[in-house]
Amino acid sequence: MLLYIHIPFCDSKCFYCAFNSYTNKNSQKINYMKALEIGLEDSINKHLKDKNKKLETVFIGGGTPSTIDAQLYKNIFELLKPYLEKDCEVTTEANPNSATKEWLKSMFDFGVNRVSFGVQSFNDKKLKFLGRNHNMLNAINAIQNAKCIGFNSINCDIIYGVQDDTFESLKEDFDTIKSLEVEHISAYSLIIEEDTKFFLHEKELRKNKKSLKIDDEELSYELFKYLDKLGYKQYEIANFSLDKKFESKHNYGYWSHKEYLGVGAGAVAYIDGKREYTNKSIEKYIENPLYKNFEYLDDEDIKAEKVLLGFRCKFGVDINLFTKTELRKIDELIEENRICIVDNRVYNNNFLLADEISLYILD
Repeated sequence: MLLYIHIPFCDSKCFYCAFNSYTNKNSQKINYMKALEIGLEDSINKHLKDKNKKLETVFIGGGTPSTIDAQLYKNIFELLKPYLEKDCEVTTEANPNSATKEWLKSMFDFGVNRVSFGVQSFNDKKLKFLGRNHNMLNAINAIQNAKCIGFNSINCDIIYGVQDDTFESLKEDFDTIKSLEVEHISAYSLIIEEDTKFFLHEKELRKNKKSLKIDDEELSYELFKYLDKLGYKQYEIANFSLDKKFESKHNYGYWSHKEYLGVGAGAVAYIDGKREYTNKSIEKYIENPLYKNFEYLDDEDIKAEKVLLGFRCKFGVDINLFTKTELRKIDELIEENRICIVDNRVYNNNFLLADEISLYILD
């Protein structure tokens, strides 16, 4: 079983961000964390305690978890302690400007053993363009502090495909990460999403046939090749690791369709073939942290997710999922060297083509 905990508070809203996060509701933090405890205890009682199950991974995401005083997490970890497997991966996201050395040390002492920094770039001009409120030195200091405290599993998020990005400028970001001995990189191509500042800006730019982003498949391949040269092996479309032991166990759980609990405003759970949604509103979540809205998945929904997610990473897809018609399409793709079969699992040879391959097989 996996657990995701959502923290919906941020110091500022990045121009590309469409996540459920708020910059103007800081007065709700204490009440929110109390509601989070109620929601967590309820999930534990329903899905762990009575079924004698434990958690393989915990992921605290946002928003920005590091905007919450570390001591407000104390009761959360007390509740979790009896239900963590011995080698449970416990990750927190953090921003370089708010993840102080003291905050990181407290979280480490609580049992967090993996930290994911929302760096996005080490170029101050690009950070300003993205609406980030930290600079290069903040990011370097945060990573170095985490290392000094004892974190030996660190991820850096990097955004690429942004206006004015070049291979050389992105190469500098990756070189910096390698020099800081960071074990994991999540490299995301910029997506312009609705309800973001970038979305409104992009609409205006498109009138003049301009864009905030670069759609350059060759740039992606060039970056992936360079990351491999640095020792970061790609194991999912956007994730790269220096060693298998640093790969995200939590994400692997999602990709392999394991059940997961979701606690917090807008968090999602997947239990017994259905998704559970909490209130997205902070105020409504505080008022009733036990509220759930349900989405029931049929066998075809589950199959489609397993295929799409399996082809996006090195996990692959069980060959027994496919019909005879789909297996004929798989044979065609094998002849074209798009996919391969090893030990009754079907693997995608090019993660960037995951969606295309999945749709072709399942259509």
